[in-house]
Amino acid sequence: MEIINSKEFDALIGSKPLVLVDFFATWCGPCKMLAPVLEASAAKWGDKVHIVKVDVDQSNDLAMRFSIMSVPTMILFQNGKAVKQIQGYQPQAALEAALQPYWEK
Repeated sequence: MEIINSKEFDALIGSKPLVLVDFFATWCGPCKMLAPVLEASAAKWGDKVHIVKVDVDQSNDLAMRFSIMSVPTMILFQNGKAVKQIQGYQPQAALEAALQPYWEK
C-alpha cells in the first residue's frame, strides 16, 4: 500500500473519485492491526476506492490540517473533498459498510 507525503497528497486526492486516506504511525498498535484489513479491502474493492497511507510523524502538517488527534484515523475523500471520517481499528465488514454508500452514488 502506498504511503504518500505532503507534496503528493493534494494531487492524488484530486485525481481519483474516491480516496481513503489512513493516517497512521509506525509505533501505533491499532494501526498495525488495521494494515492487513486495508490490504484485503484494497484487493477486494479494486478501483472503487483508492487507499493510501499518511505517516503522521513524517507528514505532521497533514495531520494538523485535518485535525488528526488519534491514530488510526481514516478520511474518505470524494472528488477531492473530505466526506467521511472513521477513527480507530475497524474490521473489514464494518469498514466496507461505512464506505459502500459512497461508491454506489
